[in-house]
Amino acid sequence: MIVNSYDKTEAKNWREGAGNLLADQDLAERVYTSRLIGRNPDLLMHGGGNTSVKVERTNLFGNVENVLHVKGSGWDLDIIEAPGLPGVWLNPLLKLRNLNRMSDEDMVNMQRSNLLDSSSPNPSVETLLHAFLPHKFVDHTHATPFLILANLPNAEDICKEIFGERLAIIPYIMPGFGLAKKAAEIYDENQDVEGLLLLNHGHFTFGSTAQKSYDLIVSHTNEVASYLNLKKPTSYKVREASKNLSFLPILRGLIAEETGTIENPMPVFDLRNSSEVMDFLKRSDFEELSKRGMASPDHVLRTKGRPLVLKKEVWSSGRDAIKAELIKFKNEYSDYFARNASNASGKKVQLKPDPKQVWIEDIGILGIGDNAKSASAAADLVEQNLRIRAVGEDFGGFYPINEKDMFECEYWSLEQAKLGKGTPPQFQGKVVMITGGAGAIGLATAKAFAEKGANCLLIDINENNLKTALDELDPWHKTCVLDVTAKDSAGTALEAAISNFGGIDILVSNAGTAHGGAMLELDDDVFRQAFEMNFFSHKNFAIEVAKLMKSQARPGQLLFNVSKQAVAPGFNLGAYGLPKSTTMFLIRQLAMELGNSGIRVNGVNADRIRSGLLTDEFISERSKARKLDESTYMAGNLLKLEVEARHVAKAFVSLAEMDRTTGHVVTVDGGNTSAELR
Repeated sequence: MIVNSYDKTEAKNWREGAGNLLADQDLAERVYTSRLIGRNPDLLMHGGGNTSVKVERTNLFGNVENVLHVKGSGWDLDIIEAPGLPGVWLNPLLKLRNLNRMSDEDMVNMQRSNLLDSSSPNPSVETLLHAFLPHKFVDHTHATPFLILANLPNAEDICKEIFGERLAIIPYIMPGFGLAKKAAEIYDENQDVEGLLLLNHGHFTFGSTAQKSYDLIVSHTNEVASYLNLKKPTSYKVREASKNLSFLPILRGLIAEETGTIENPMPVFDLRNSSEVMDFLKRSDFEELSKRGMASPDHVLRTKGRPLVLKKEVWSSGRDAIKAELIKFKNEYSDYFARNASNASGKKVQLKPDPKQVWIEDIGILGIGDNAKSASAAADLVEQNLRIRAVGEDFGGFYPINEKDMFECEYWSLEQAKLGKGTPPQFQGKVVMITGGAGAIGLATAKAFAEKGANCLLIDINENNLKTALDELDPWHKTCVLDVTAKDSAGTALEAAISNFGGIDILVSNAGTAHGGAMLELDDDVFRQAFEMNFFSHKNFAIEVAKLMKSQARPGQLLFNVSKQAVAPGFNLGAYGLPKSTTMFLIRQLAMELGNSGIRVNGVNADRIRSGLLTDEFISERSKARKLDESTYMAGNLLKLEVEARHVAKAFVSLAEMDRTTGHVVTVDGGNTSAELR
């Protein structure tokens, strides 16, 4: 099931690239094998698991000391670099084993106090387990086969059947000092073991070299997979086309409505509907399995312990039925908190009672997050957990940690301490659809919104340009190849937004083309084409997006790229200016009609931007005709400064920030008295 990807040449290159110091070479190979582990989702994913290496380094006094490099908080193994494995002086950590107990806070403080670099991230909560094991290289994973095994009622018996005495079995203990001490004690009883099975948690291996530990990860996992008859990797990130998703924006709005305030952003969805997912949702026991909890304590932090389950009769019945089920989920979560908080150590603050995963009969599963990245991570973990539940239940039963232990994980004191710290990006959770998204203004606008935390869907007719544009963004944004003048194009774009993100918060209706020619010489076909692109496409997208926004029942905004031609006619540009002026009236009409729904409608009036009509050739011709150099021509305004696409983008973002403004058009032209709005 798991392919061994270790390559001796690649490993050698990593070591040689690290310089001449042996400690740095070992750390480099540690990074290499960590990435091999992290890039296989059936081994681990999204910050789960951890790796380490023990090396020798010279301290400030010239003495050689042992150092533990271990995965740091906030780093994922698939992309980890050397700074993601902070160094900790090892000997002070080893002395901690003499203690009988230690709080998580004291443990973290002790680990941070012994960092080689005080600016490093917090070492893993399982640092002490890595420290107490004597091996040079240690690997910890949450492999799918091992999580199935670890949550079986007879896990110990099966483990011994597969491995004999090659794996030591560790009972479930909350990650931290207690687990580290217990694991070390059990290891000491049989130091010939190749690894550890942590019940309800995961798998450890170790070795004198990075390759030996990695080889054991792969071989052990495949032995379990063979025993369970798991022949194929888990299917991830499959999203097949579906026509029954119109309820998702309703659900998105309801989650925000029931678990926050009007100012709080709506969540972002990630839909998965592979054949494996759909087969699971057809099981007669899928509702009962939804109540069992997650396969590993690490997962609870991203997904909560239980999903919101929507049967077909619920989601197909509309808003009231969906709302009732969501309220039921919210109340049950509050009851769960009340049951457990009183018996937990220390005061606990209830988290938002919002679902982080949804199982939807006949549709698929949703991962839910504050942005597309966190939604995707949740969805990945849910897909893995579905397989673990299905295979485990059919093999003898899926029995993860109990409610009390799950609560301790979800309301871990170290996680509670993070509450209220840090300010999220301004547009976190916002989904922005941009037509003409691959053009100069469209891409600049996407970058501007992305910098403030939004997720963007770029719509454009040119597939190659879209690919190029996406390369300049991060992979959490999406594209859709589409002719905005085509019939039903707006509906197709909405389907893409709903499928990828769950809905839309902001539309930037930017697509347009300029048709030149004198009025008396242009025939009706040219005018009709101009109106299709520069008015009707804007109108059609705005109306369909507004309908979706109303179904979300949350504030939204429609933004339009107008043009100076809407207020200042240009020679031979009538076919461009007339539909643009109509679009400007559209802004005012929609602002009047949509205001009571909380949907704001605004526009940007830009002039002389290197985009669309203003190609390099056009600029050259116009400059020569006016006997100006190109720079002077492009700076032909009161400020004597060229207006660039990024300035228009900034205006769109500013309008999105102006939450008490609607029916307004912002001019971005450097000052042009002939194009002033009147």
